[in-house]
Amino acid sequence: MLRGVAHCAKDTFTLLLIRSQYCNPGLNFSSIWTEVASRSFPIHCSYTTDTKSREENKKTIESLYSLSVDIKKIRRLKEWVLLQDVAYVKEIAGILQEMGADETTVANILERCPEAVLHTPAEINSQRDLWQLVCQNEKQLIKLIEQFPESFFTTENHENQKANILFFQELGLKNNIITRFLTSAPSIFYNPVEKNKNVIETLQRNYLSLGGSDANMKIWILKLLSQNPFILLNTSTSIQENLEFLQKNDFTDHEVLQLLSKLKGFIFQLTPTTMQKSMLFSKNIFKCSDQELKWLVLKCPALLYYSVAVLEERFEGLLKEGISVAQIRETPMVLELTTQILQYRIKKLSALGYDIKSGTLESLNGTKKDFEVNYGKIQSKKERPIFNPVAPINIED
Repeated sequence: MLRGVAHCAKDTFTLLLIRSQYCNPGLNFSSIWTEVASRSFPIHCSYTTDTKSREENKKTIESLYSLSVDIKKIRRLKEWVLLQDVAYVKEIAGILQEMGADETTVANILERCPEAVLHTPAEINSQRDLWQLVCQNEKQLIKLIEQFPESFFTTENHENQKANILFFQELGLKNNIITRFLTSAPSIFYNPVEKNKNVIETLQRNYLSLGGSDANMKIWILKLLSQNPFILLNTSTSIQENLEFLQKNDFTDHEVLQLLSKLKGFIFQLTPTTMQKSMLFSKNIFKCSDQELKWLVLKCPALLYYSVAVLEERFEGLLKEGISVAQIRETPMVLELTTQILQYRIKKLSALGYDIKSGTLESLNGTKKDFEVNYGKIQSKKERPIFNPVAPINIED
């Protein structure tokens, strides 16, 4: 018992010592998608958002009111739309109705994205034709518009959008994947198609140079894009630099490919500097050799893509629960879970009498479903009777 406490105290001291060496945390993988996605909706408009000393356009308000649109909601969120001199409320509503939108749907769309009425009917009809290239029918299209109005009503870079849709179709991406890109990652369509082609060619070239086969290359590229379309926002240079960083750290070509697949391309949102800091932090915590660190990274890529700040927080959370660094090293995948999830799982297991300090951390691992399965097995084992309830009872006469 005392020995365990001593080890835990020593591990905590080591963590505090290493913490003082890092003051510039790297990129947090868990926030990468959110951070990159937030850059997917740039404000492309020539309208002023200044609300000072201007009057609302009465015609716009009357037209919106006739469509049962909540004017108060627009005033609260995007009042600047009501101040514009020119708006096409009835025309845009008419186009939506032509596509099959009922009165409630039209009102919902215009409440969520009132700036839609500032586009000309010609612009919206062009966007309608564009999205119909990948939508099965107008019923699906109007459903997508209702769910993602901001994406649909971003009409700039129309030619780039069309060229990229055709390029993705030629590449072999299915239309349902392309529609997902249009709604969740619209910024990749604003790139000139040549830029996106260049990134894809860089990935293909590196895949083959790392030992990938021609037969599997198309499948690998399509899977990578489907998992992380934001990879197209990177430059060919940054992709090359990150791959070279891994090779310089003695990862074999096969291991680099393995990491690319596990990280779903998110490795390209990192930089050699942030990866170096995270690896150095882990090496100091685990007190391991370069070869041992490489093995740990392959087992748990979180050690590569999480920032020092995130890794530090998660180590600290585990140490506070009485878990040793040796246990974490044995099962590093626990670092892929947030501190809150780990605390919840430890609490549930402890309620069953499971001693996480002396046992394996494997029971904490995995998805929510994986954990519930493991928890159920431990619970069943605990509740299993120590005698056979169907065995005959011997009664002496």
